[in-house]
Amino acid sequence: MFYDELTDAQLWNAVRAGDQQAFNRLFDRYWTGVYKTAYKYLKDKPTSQEIVHDIFLSLWSRRQTLEITSFPAFLLTATRFQVYSRKRAPRIVLAGDESAVQDVAGAGEADLRIRESELHAQLQQLLQQLPQRCREIFNMSRFQYLSNDEIARQLGISKRTVENQLTTALAHLRTNLKDISGVLIIAMFITHFSK
Repeated sequence: MFYDELTDAQLWNAVRAGDQQAFNRLFDRYWTGVYKTAYKYLKDKPTSQEIVHDIFLSLWSRRQTLEITSFPAFLLTATRFQVYSRKRAPRIVLAGDESAVQDVAGAGEADLRIRESELHAQLQQLLQQLPQRCREIFNMSRFQYLSNDEIARQLGISKRTVENQLTTALAHLRTNLKDISGVLIIAMFITHFSK
């Protein structure tokens, strides 16, 4: 089939234009990996399936604004964030009141969104404190999901320079981010992008 021959980038460009079949092909390629990653951490089939649904629903609804250059990298980060979100969501069951579970989980989700928004603002403020080249390299690595080699090629600098700039940026963030969520995000950056 035609869609099977397309790269992730080509499929994503089609998705951004509203192509449902291209989206279905990306889903087929990656849903198993997202599910297995979530299940590895949670050991819960329904929640892992829910994470797959939430991530791909978010991809579709945000398709016109998301810039994704590496699907595996993007999905790994999104999956880890979803796992973390669910581990932090309070689960309280009052005797015989199953609706309380939904209410508490909803409240946890709202709190998480507020914290995420605050953390994003704090992160952006801290990134503005970095030198321009350092900030540019960090953004290319963490938000455009480019490898260190790709960044070095695009900017015409050595891979070692890229690594040094990322180390500087991460040290700055580690020093200044007091929120545990910030520590988690940095840990995800380090774990995934130190390859």
